[in-house]
Amino acid sequence: MYSKETLRDFKPTKEFFVGIDSDGCAFPTMELKHKECFIPNIVKYWNLQPISKYARKAAEFVNLYSKWRGVNRFPALLKVFDLLRERPEVKKSIVTIPEAKSLREWVERETALGNPALKKEVERTKDPLLIQALAWSEAVNATIADMVKGVPPFPGVKESLEKLKERADIIVVSATPGEALEREWKEHGIDRYVAIIAGQEMGTKKEHLQLAASGKYPKEKILMVGDAPGDMRSAKAIDALFYPINPGHEEESWERFYTEAIDRFFNGTYSGEYERKLIEEFEKLLPETPPWEIK
Repeated sequence: MYSKETLRDFKPTKEFFVGIDSDGCAFPTMELKHKECFIPNIVKYWNLQPISKYARKAAEFVNLYSKWRGVNRFPALLKVFDLLRERPEVKKSIVTIPEAKSLREWVERETALGNPALKKEVERTKDPLLIQALAWSEAVNATIADMVKGVPPFPGVKESLEKLKERADIIVVSATPGEALEREWKEHGIDRYVAIIAGQEMGTKKEHLQLAASGKYPKEKILMVGDAPGDMRSAKAIDALFYPINPGHEEESWERFYTEAIDRFFNGTYSGEYERKLIEEFEKLLPETPPWEIK
């Protein structure tokens, strides 16, 4: 079982370091998980049945089609509530959107935003809203375990891992629960390429990178591969490089990574203009304003 200590104690065995996100980056599971697992449970556990159409649109925007893509499930849920609270159609409905004050406070102070930490908070406080949040989150995990099977990684992922492994230490850096990550990476035989599988229980993505790589490798030899702005921010927080897997263009992104970007990373020509152009292209794909707010 991996832990924060696993990251802290990790020692380089290769010259380079690569962190790779999982959902939506290595695996085409984002749409499946959110549309079939997260959103139905949001509607069910937060009593949003009368406004399910708006709840679905808000949750899809936050988790799939905006700059919040890839954010941890608990802050994402709060963002969904905030967007719903502002919609005129929801204001006119019989539904009261939760303020979720206790959940907001927990999200602000907790770094390991997962069910184990939330369980401890529930045991400590007996707070009804946190109990509801835990029930929702556990239901999401159960639905994912039941639903998400037989989804192989994007074309190019295995080939890229094979190419990286000769010169780079590789770890999974994700906000997904560790149990799901280990199951998915093992199911498709790509867990053998990675030294550590770091999920939400082991802290934020920034913490994963800090503990495993910062100060252990030259910053120009640390690369984060991800499909969300949070992946990029985590990389830049430790002055590492970032390679974007562009939402909606994942296969082309992995092909470019395999044929071009890995070689540039290894030969020292990745940073600067090349990385800047990739990031510019990536940032255009994920807006901040929901489409229903654009006049």
